Amino acid sequence: MLFLKLLRESFIFAFDALRQNKTRTFLSLLGITIGIFTIITVFAAVDTFRGNLQSSVDKLGSKTIYIEKWPWGGFGDYPWWKYMQRPQVNLRDYEALRQRTTTAEGVAYLAGMSNRTLKYRSNTIEGVQVTAVSHDYYKTWNFDLAEGRYFTDNESKSGSPVCLIGADLADGLFANQNAIGKSVKVLGRNATVIGVFAREGEDMLGVSKDKTLLMPLNFARNLINVESGRYDPQIMVRGKEQYSLGDVETELRGLMRSIRKIRPVDDDNFALNKTTILSGQLDQMFMIVDIAGWIIGGFSILVGGFGIANIMFVSVKERTNIIGIQKSLGAKNYFILMQFLFEAIALCLIGGLIGLAIVYIVTLIATYGFDVRIVLDMGNIIRGISISVVIGVISGFWPAFSAARMDPVEAIRSK
Repeated sequence: MLFLKLLRESFIFAFDALRQNKTRTFLSLLGITIGIFTIITVFAAVDTFRGNLQSSVDKLGSKTIYIEKWPWGGFGDYPWWKYMQRPQVNLRDYEALRQRTTTAEGVAYLAGMSNRTLKYRSNTIEGVQVTAVSHDYYKTWNFDLAEGRYFTDNESKSGSPVCLIGADLADGLFANQNAIGKSVKVLGRNATVIGVFAREGEDMLGVSKDKTLLMPLNFARNLINVESGRYDPQIMVRGKEQYSLGDVETELRGLMRSIRKIRPVDDDNFALNKTTILSGQLDQMFMIVDIAGWIIGGFSILVGGFGIANIMFVSVKERTNIIGIQKSLGAKNYFILMQFLFEAIALCLIGGLIGLAIVYIVTLIATYGFDVRIVLDMGNIIRGISISVVIGVISGFWPAFSAARMDPVEAIRSK
C-alpha cells in the first residue's frame, strides 16, 4: 500500500510539472512523437506490404510444387547461365510423372501465352492471358466459378473447343449478358464459353484469373507448340493430404531424375519450385526493410530522447529548492527518483500515444480516401508504447538519479 501511495504521489508531482510548463512539454513531446510516428508508420507499411505479398504467394498453393526449367528467385547469387542450358519441361515428362507418382493428388501440364486478343462479334479485348491446361489443373490450383462449370474429362481428352474466362473478360465482352454458351475467337479459332471465374481482383504478384482464358491442353496443341519455351511450360503437382510437402518433393526429384536419365554424380536439370521459396525470400527482404525502419526511426527517437533528458535536467535544476524541502520532511531518495523518472516516462508516453494517433488517422485517410488498406495491428501499438516507456526510462534516469542524491541542506539553500 505504501508503494502504491508513493507511486500515486509521484505521478501527481509529474503531472503538475508537465501542466505548469506547457511550452517546454510540447517541445519535449515533439521529438518523441515524430520518432514513434516514423517507426510505427514504417512497420505498418511493411506489414501491409508483407501481408499483401504473402496472400498472393498463398494463392499458388502451399502443397503444390511447380516443375520448371528455371528456379524461382533471380536475386543475389543466381547462376542463370547454368539454368539456360536446361531442357524445357515437356509432355513426355508430364505423362511419365502422371503414371509413376504415388504421392500426388493431381498432376497438370500448363502452357501460357500473354497479351493475346479475345473477340466476340464487334467487341475486342487486348492483353488477355491465355492458358492451356491438362484436365487435373482443377486439382492443383484453387479457384471458384461465378457461373458455369469446368471441363469434363472427355472435353479435355478430345480437345473440345471450349474455354473458361475471367470476370473482366466476361464484363468486357458480354456486358449485362450471360457469357455461358457464347462463342469467342482466340488464337484464330472459335471456342465456346462454359464457365466464368469468380472475380479475384489484382494482387501484388499479378496472380489473378480476372483477365485469363483457360482452354484444354489438347485443344491448344492444334494451335501452338505447347512444349516451346515461348509459352513457359510447367508441370504442377499437388500432393495428397497424408503426405508432407517434403515427401512429395523427394519423390518428384527421384522420378524426374529417372525419367531424364540423370547420372547420380550430375546435378538436376530441372527446378522444383514451391511457395516456401518465395516466402523465404520475402522474409529476407522484409528483414532488411525492418532494419532500415529501425535506423530511420531510431535517429528520430534518439533526438527525442536527448530532448527529454535535457528538459529533465532543467526541471531538476528549477525544482532543487523543492527537492530539498521534500527530503527535509522525510522524502526518501527513491521517492524523488520515481517522481522525476515518472515525469520522463509520462512525457514519452504522451508523445508516443500522439504519434500512434497520427498513424491511425493516416491509416483511416489511406483506407477511406484512397482505397489503400494499411494494417495497424496490436503488435505495432504495443511496440510503440513499449519504445516510449523504454526511452522515458533511459532519458529520465540520470536526471532523476542526480535529483535523488542531492543533499537536502544544500538543495534548500539553492536559488
